Amino acid sequence: RVRLVESGGGSVQAGGYLTLSCAAAGLTYPTECIGWFRQSPGQEREGVAAIFTKRDTTYYADSVKGRFTIFQDKAKEMVYLQMASLKSEDTSMYYCAADSYRGGCMYEDYDPSTYDPSYTGQGTQVTVSS
Repeated sequence: RVRLVESGGGSVQAGGYLTLSCAAAGLTYPTECIGWFRQSPGQEREGVAAIFTKRDTTYYADSVKGRFTIFQDKAKEMVYLQMASLKSEDTSMYYCAADSYRGGCMYEDYDPSTYDPSYTGQGTQVTVSS
């Protein structure tokens, strides 16, 4: 059974930084993609970043470009989301998501309405205070 486990969330002041980690258990690594999306209560899910683990190519939402960096450690089978220059609007629950097929991944011009990754974690809370 695939299980994604996030860690690294917390509270930080605006302008600060956090690094989220995602460990995938039971997932054949490298898989097609692993990414992060965020969602707050009553809000729609927002894709944040993704990495195609075999090709090491990345995707970023416009709202985080230049501030967030997604990278992997293939030896440890871990994916990280390094977040810098955090803003209050980055406050949300962050979820790690993975899929073995491109249809469940985020990439340039993907359709958010059809984004439905096969595997998601339980989430880790990020709170940015201004």
